Amino acid sequence: MNITYDYYKIFYFVAKYHSFTKAASVLMNSQPNITRSMNNLEHELGCRLLVRSNRGVKLTPEGEMLFRHVSLAVEQIQAGEEELRSAQSLQNGQVSIGASETALHGLLLHKLGEFHRKYPGVRIRISNQTTPQAIQALKNGTVDFAVITNPSGITRPLKEIPLKYFREILVGGPQFSGFSEKTWHLGELKQFSFVCMDKRSRSYELYGDFFLKHGLTLEPDLEAATMDQVLMMVKNGLGIGFLPEEFAGDALEKNEIFRIPLHIEPPKRSICLIQDTERPLSVVAEKLMELLLLY
Repeated sequence: MNITYDYYKIFYFVAKYHSFTKAASVLMNSQPNITRSMNNLEHELGCRLLVRSNRGVKLTPEGEMLFRHVSLAVEQIQAGEEELRSAQSLQNGQVSIGASETALHGLLLHKLGEFHRKYPGVRIRISNQTTPQAIQALKNGTVDFAVITNPSGITRPLKEIPLKYFREILVGGPQFSGFSEKTWHLGELKQFSFVCMDKRSRSYELYGDFFLKHGLTLEPDLEAATMDQVLMMVKNGLGIGFLPEEFAGDALEKNEIFRIPLHIEPPKRSICLIQDTERPLSVVAEKLMELLLLY
Protein backbone atom coordinates (compact mmCIF):
# COMPACT_ATOMS: atom_id res chain seq x y z
CA MET A 1 0.00 0.00 0.00
CA ASN A 2 1.19 3.50 -0.86
CA ILE A 3 -0.44 5.33 2.06
CA THR A 4 1.19 8.31 3.73
CA TYR A 5 0.54 9.69 7.20
CA ASP A 6 -0.98 12.78 5.55
CA TYR A 7 -3.84 10.64 4.18
CA TYR A 8 -4.69 9.38 7.64
CA LYS A 9 -4.38 12.87 9.12
CA ILE A 10 -6.77 14.26 6.51
CA PHE A 11 -9.15 11.35 7.12
CA TYR A 12 -9.05 12.12 10.87
CA PHE A 13 -10.12 15.74 10.39
CA VAL A 14 -12.75 14.95 7.76
CA ALA A 15 -14.25 12.33 10.08
CA LYS A 16 -13.95 14.58 13.13
CA TYR A 17 -15.75 17.55 11.54
CA HIS A 18 -17.95 15.56 9.11
CA SER A 19 -16.91 18.05 6.46
CA PHE A 20 -14.38 18.32 3.64
CA THR A 21 -14.61 22.11 3.80
CA LYS A 22 -13.92 22.30 7.54
CA ALA A 23 -11.03 19.82 7.27
CA ALA A 24 -9.52 21.87 4.44
CA SER A 25 -9.76 25.02 6.57
CA VAL A 26 -8.15 23.42 9.64
CA LEU A 27 -5.36 21.89 7.58
CA MET A 28 -4.94 25.05 5.50
CA ASN A 29 -5.37 23.00 2.34
CA SER A 30 -7.74 23.18 -0.64
CA GLN A 31 -10.94 21.18 -0.74
CA PRO A 32 -10.03 19.48 -4.07
CA ASN A 33 -6.81 18.22 -2.46
CA ILE A 34 -8.74 16.93 0.54
CA THR A 35 -11.23 15.12 -1.73
CA ARG A 36 -8.45 13.65 -3.88
CA SER A 37 -6.56 12.39 -0.83
CA MET A 38 -9.66 10.65 0.53
CA ASN A 39 -10.36 9.05 -2.84
CA ASN A 40 -6.77 7.77 -2.91
CA LEU A 41 -7.05 6.42 0.65
CA GLU A 42 -10.25 4.54 -0.16
CA HIS A 43 -8.67 3.16 -3.33
CA GLU A 44 -5.58 1.94 -1.46
CA LEU A 45 -7.65 0.33 1.30
CA GLY A 46 -10.15 -1.12 -1.14
CA CYS A 47 -13.30 0.03 0.67
CA ARG A 48 -15.57 3.01 1.19
CA LEU A 49 -14.80 5.03 4.28
CA LEU A 50 -16.94 8.12 3.80
CA VAL A 51 -20.42 8.78 2.53
CA ARG A 52 -20.84 12.27 1.04
CA SER A 53 -24.19 14.02 1.02
CA ASN A 54 -25.61 17.54 1.11
CA ARG A 55 -25.90 17.21 4.86
CA GLY A 56 -22.19 16.50 5.30
CA VAL A 57 -19.95 13.46 5.55
CA LYS A 58 -20.75 10.25 7.41
CA LEU A 59 -18.50 7.31 8.17
CA THR A 60 -19.25 3.86 6.81
CA PRO A 61 -18.86 0.94 9.24
CA GLU A 62 -15.37 0.43 7.79
CA GLY A 63 -14.70 4.14 8.28
CA GLU A 64 -15.83 3.94 11.90
CA MET A 65 -13.48 1.00 12.46
CA LEU A 66 -10.52 2.83 10.93
CA PHE A 67 -11.31 6.09 12.74
CA ARG A 68 -11.05 4.41 16.16
CA HIS A 69 -7.42 3.54 15.42
CA VAL A 70 -6.45 6.62 13.45
CA SER A 71 -7.84 9.01 16.07
CA LEU A 72 -5.67 7.42 18.76
CA ALA A 73 -2.57 7.73 16.60
CA VAL A 74 -3.19 11.32 15.46
CA GLU A 75 -4.10 12.53 18.94
CA GLN A 76 -1.00 10.89 20.43
CA ILE A 77 1.17 12.56 17.79
CA GLN A 78 -0.50 15.91 18.48
CA ALA A 79 0.07 15.45 22.21
CA GLY A 80 3.72 14.65 21.54
CA GLU A 81 4.12 17.75 19.39
CA GLU A 82 2.49 19.91 22.05
CA GLU A 83 4.71 18.42 24.74
CA LEU A 84 7.78 19.18 22.63
CA ARG A 85 6.65 22.77 22.08
CA SER A 86 6.08 23.19 25.82
CA ALA A 87 9.46 21.67 26.64
CA GLN A 88 11.23 23.92 24.14
CA SER A 89 9.60 26.97 25.70
CA LEU A 90 10.41 25.51 29.18
CA GLN A 91 6.76 25.55 30.24
CA ASN A 92 7.23 22.00 31.46
CA GLY A 93 9.72 19.15 31.32
CA GLN A 94 12.03 17.46 33.79
CA VAL A 95 15.72 17.53 34.59
CA SER A 96 17.53 14.99 36.77
CA ILE A 97 20.76 15.82 38.59
CA GLY A 98 23.17 13.73 40.62
CA ALA A 99 24.76 15.96 43.27
CA SER A 100 27.24 15.55 46.06
CA GLU A 101 26.39 17.20 49.37
CA THR A 102 29.09 19.87 49.18
CA ALA A 103 28.08 20.75 45.61
CA LEU A 104 24.44 20.89 46.65
CA HIS A 105 24.98 23.31 49.53
CA GLY A 106 27.89 25.21 48.00
CA LEU A 107 26.30 26.07 44.64
CA LEU A 108 23.46 23.99 43.33
CA LEU A 109 20.61 24.90 45.69
CA HIS A 110 21.07 28.61 45.04
CA LYS A 111 21.12 28.11 41.28
CA LEU A 112 18.16 25.72 41.33
CA GLY A 113 16.13 28.34 43.19
CA GLU A 114 16.93 30.86 40.50
CA PHE A 115 16.04 28.35 37.76
CA HIS A 116 12.75 27.37 39.43
CA ARG A 117 11.64 30.97 39.78
CA LYS A 118 12.28 31.51 36.08
CA TYR A 119 10.78 28.20 34.87
CA PRO A 120 8.26 27.06 37.53
CA GLY A 121 6.71 24.43 35.26
CA VAL A 122 9.91 22.39 35.03
CA ARG A 123 10.26 19.50 37.48
CA ILE A 124 13.68 19.12 39.09
CA ARG A 125 14.78 15.75 40.47
CA ILE A 126 17.90 15.76 42.65
CA SER A 127 19.72 12.63 43.77
CA ASN A 128 21.94 13.55 46.74
CA GLN A 129 24.86 11.13 46.39
CA THR A 130 28.57 10.74 46.95
CA THR A 131 30.77 11.81 44.05
CA PRO A 132 31.36 8.19 42.86
CA GLN A 133 27.63 7.44 43.09
CA ALA A 134 26.69 10.57 41.13
CA ILE A 135 29.21 9.70 38.41
CA GLN A 136 27.90 6.14 38.21
CA ALA A 137 24.33 7.45 37.91
CA LEU A 138 25.46 9.60 34.99
CA LYS A 139 27.11 6.59 33.33
CA ASN A 140 23.91 4.59 33.82
CA GLY A 141 21.83 7.36 32.25
CA THR A 142 19.63 7.87 35.31
CA VAL A 143 20.63 11.56 35.60
CA ASP A 144 21.15 14.22 32.93
CA PHE A 145 24.40 15.43 34.46
CA ALA A 146 26.22 15.45 37.80
CA VAL A 147 27.42 18.31 39.99
CA ILE A 148 30.13 17.09 42.34
CA THR A 149 33.37 18.07 44.06
CA ASN A 150 36.74 17.12 42.65
CA PRO A 151 38.72 14.93 42.47
CA SER A 152 36.27 13.16 40.19
CA GLY A 153 38.55 10.54 38.63
CA ILE A 154 36.52 10.54 35.41
CA THR A 155 37.61 9.44 31.95
CA ARG A 156 36.15 9.98 28.50
CA PRO A 157 33.41 10.26 27.34
CA LEU A 158 32.71 12.11 30.60
CA LYS A 159 33.81 15.74 30.75
CA GLU A 160 34.56 17.81 33.86
CA ILE A 161 33.77 21.55 33.88
CA PRO A 162 34.82 23.54 37.01
CA LEU A 163 32.04 25.81 38.31
CA LYS A 164 33.32 27.17 41.62
CA TYR A 165 36.57 26.91 43.59
CA PHE A 166 36.69 26.57 47.34
CA ARG A 167 38.98 25.59 50.19
CA GLU A 168 38.36 23.41 53.20
CA ILE A 169 39.48 24.36 56.68
CA LEU A 170 40.36 22.29 59.72
CA VAL A 171 37.94 22.85 62.59
CA GLY A 172 37.35 21.58 66.10
CA GLY A 173 34.68 21.90 68.76
CA PRO A 174 34.59 24.33 71.71
CA GLN A 175 37.56 22.60 73.39
CA PHE A 176 39.71 23.84 70.48
CA SER A 177 38.73 27.50 70.84
CA GLY A 178 42.27 28.49 71.79
CA PHE A 179 43.87 26.72 68.83
CA SER A 180 43.14 29.62 66.48
CA GLU A 181 45.84 31.69 68.19
CA LYS A 182 48.71 29.95 66.39
CA THR A 183 49.40 28.11 63.14
CA TRP A 184 49.81 24.35 63.39
CA HIS A 185 51.69 21.66 61.54
CA LEU A 186 49.46 18.72 60.70
CA GLY A 187 51.79 16.34 62.58
CA GLU A 188 51.26 18.31 65.78
CA LEU A 189 47.58 17.39 65.72
CA LYS A 190 47.88 13.62 65.24
CA GLN A 191 47.20 13.06 68.96
CA PHE A 192 43.60 14.24 68.47
CA SER A 193 40.72 12.17 67.13
CA PHE A 194 40.10 12.87 63.46
CA VAL A 195 36.72 12.84 61.70
CA CYS A 196 36.67 12.16 57.95
CA MET A 197 34.30 11.25 55.15
CA ASP A 198 34.10 7.50 54.61
CA LYS A 199 36.54 5.51 52.49
CA ARG A 200 34.16 5.42 49.48
CA SER A 201 34.33 9.19 49.06
CA ARG A 202 36.71 11.23 46.93
CA SER A 203 37.35 13.42 49.97
CA TYR A 204 38.92 10.45 51.72
CA GLU A 205 41.27 9.93 48.75
CA LEU A 206 42.15 13.64 48.70
CA TYR A 207 43.06 13.75 52.38
CA GLY A 208 44.84 10.43 52.19
CA ASP A 209 47.21 12.04 49.67
CA PHE A 210 47.41 15.24 51.72
CA PHE A 211 48.47 13.35 54.84
CA LEU A 212 51.05 11.32 52.88
CA LYS A 213 52.69 14.53 51.62
CA HIS A 214 53.22 15.45 55.26
CA GLY A 215 54.69 12.03 56.09
CA LEU A 216 51.54 10.94 57.85
CA THR A 217 48.93 8.23 57.35
CA LEU A 218 45.24 9.07 57.30
CA GLU A 219 43.71 7.01 60.10
CA PRO A 220 40.38 8.60 61.00
CA ASP A 221 38.82 7.67 64.31
CA LEU A 222 35.35 8.33 62.93
CA GLU A 223 33.99 8.17 59.39
CA ALA A 224 30.90 10.04 58.24
CA ALA A 225 28.60 9.58 55.27
CA THR A 226 27.90 13.31 54.82
CA MET A 227 29.47 16.68 55.55
CA ASP A 228 26.54 17.38 57.89
CA GLN A 229 27.61 14.39 59.96
CA VAL A 230 31.22 15.61 60.04
CA LEU A 231 29.98 18.97 61.32
CA MET A 232 27.78 17.41 63.99
CA MET A 233 30.60 15.15 65.23
CA VAL A 234 33.01 18.09 65.44
CA LYS A 235 30.45 20.31 67.20
CA ASN A 236 29.87 17.58 69.77
CA GLY A 237 33.56 17.18 70.56
CA LEU A 238 34.16 13.83 68.87
CA GLY A 239 37.19 15.07 66.94
CA ILE A 240 38.61 17.56 64.48
CA GLY A 241 37.85 17.51 60.75
CA PHE A 242 37.97 19.36 57.46
CA LEU A 243 34.92 21.24 56.20
CA PRO A 244 34.35 23.62 53.27
CA GLU A 245 34.84 27.13 54.67
CA GLU A 246 31.46 28.32 53.36
CA PHE A 247 29.71 25.25 54.75
CA ALA A 248 31.26 25.83 58.20
CA GLY A 249 30.57 29.57 58.22
CA ASP A 250 27.37 29.61 60.28
CA ALA A 251 28.77 27.30 62.98
CA LEU A 252 31.97 29.41 63.12
CA GLU A 253 29.98 32.62 63.63
CA LYS A 254 28.00 31.01 66.45
CA ASN A 255 31.25 29.78 68.09
CA GLU A 256 30.01 26.19 67.86
CA ILE A 257 33.25 25.23 66.11
CA PHE A 258 36.65 26.92 65.80
CA ARG A 259 39.19 27.08 63.02
CA ILE A 260 42.58 25.42 63.50
CA PRO A 261 45.00 27.27 61.18
CA LEU A 262 47.58 25.13 59.37
CA HIS A 263 50.98 26.06 57.96
CA ILE A 264 50.02 24.35 54.70
CA GLU A 265 46.34 24.47 53.85
CA PRO A 266 44.64 21.58 52.01
CA PRO A 267 44.65 21.83 48.20
CA LYS A 268 42.05 24.07 46.59
CA ARG A 269 39.04 22.10 45.39
CA SER A 270 36.26 22.82 42.95
CA ILE A 271 32.59 22.10 42.43
CA CYS A 272 32.37 20.62 38.94
CA LEU A 273 29.72 19.78 36.41
CA ILE A 274 30.19 16.33 34.88
CA GLN A 275 28.66 15.75 31.46
CA ASP A 276 28.44 12.67 29.25
CA THR A 277 29.61 14.04 25.90
CA GLU A 278 28.13 11.07 24.02
CA ARG A 279 24.59 11.63 25.30
CA PRO A 280 22.58 14.64 24.07
CA LEU A 281 20.76 16.74 26.65
CA SER A 282 17.13 17.83 26.58
CA VAL A 283 16.33 21.50 26.05
CA VAL A 284 15.51 21.78 29.77
CA ALA A 285 18.79 20.19 30.89
CA GLU A 286 20.77 22.37 28.48
CA LYS A 287 19.13 25.52 29.84
CA LEU A 288 19.93 24.57 33.44
CA MET A 289 23.50 23.72 32.49
CA GLU A 290 23.87 27.13 30.82
CA LEU A 291 22.72 28.77 34.06
CA LEU A 292 25.24 26.82 36.10
CA LEU A 293 28.08 27.74 33.73
CA LEU A 294 27.30 31.43 34.25
CA TYR A 295 28.35 31.21 37.92
